[in-house]
Amino acid sequence: MNAAKRLEIFTRFRAANPKPLTELEYASPFELLIAVLLSAQATDVSVNKATRRLYPVANTPAAMLALGVDELMGYIQTIGLFRTKAKNVIATCRILLERHGGEVPRTREALEALPGVGRKTANVVMNTAFGAPTMAVDTHIFRVANRTGIAPGKNVDIVEQKLLKFVPREFLLDAHHWLILHGRYTCVARKPHCWNCMIAELCDYKDKEPTPAVV
Repeated sequence: MNAAKRLEIFTRFRAANPKPLTELEYASPFELLIAVLLSAQATDVSVNKATRRLYPVANTPAAMLALGVDELMGYIQTIGLFRTKAKNVIATCRILLERHGGEVPRTREALEALPGVGRKTANVVMNTAFGAPTMAVDTHIFRVANRTGIAPGKNVDIVEQKLLKFVPREFLLDAHHWLILHGRYTCVARKPHCWNCMIAELCDYKDKEPTPAVV
C-alpha cells in the first residue's frame, strides 16, 4: 500500500459518503458518551433500542444519577454486560457533576478517567462530539486496516498510530466512520464482499472473494 492508493481510497469513501455519521443515536455529547460506553461488546442497534427508552427519561448526568444503578439496569438489561455498565454509567455521571460541572470533558486524560471509558471510547467522543482528528480502532477498523494494507499492525495501538500517520490529513476527521462502515457492511469478517467493494482494485488482500454465482 502506498500514499497514492491511500489517497484514492479515501477520495472514493468521501465521494460515496461525504458526511459520514455514527450509527449510534444521540443529541448531545453526554448522550453520545453514554451510548458509546454502552456499546462495548454490543451492537449499535441494541444500544439504540435501549437509549430510545432511556433518554426521554434521563439524558443528563443529574437525571441519570437520580435513576440509580438498579433502575438504570431496567432500561439497559437487553445489552451485554448491563450490570457492570450500569455501575460505570452512574459512577461516570457522579464524576461529571462533581468535577466537570455536568459537562463532558474534551481532553483524553479526563475522558479516560471516567469509569468504563477507555482509549477507544475517548477517541469516539473526541472525534464525533468535538471534531478532533482521532482514530478509534474497533474490531472493524482493525480488520479493514490489516486486510486492505492501509495500516497493518499486530494490535490496535499500532494500527491507530499508523492510521494517524498514513491517512491523508484532509480525510482524518471522517476516516474513522468510513472505515467502520466499510468493515461493517462490505469488508465483513468471514467473507468480504469484494465483488461489491469500491476499493477492491486498490486493496492488498490476496484472497478476494469472487462474485457469487447466480442460481
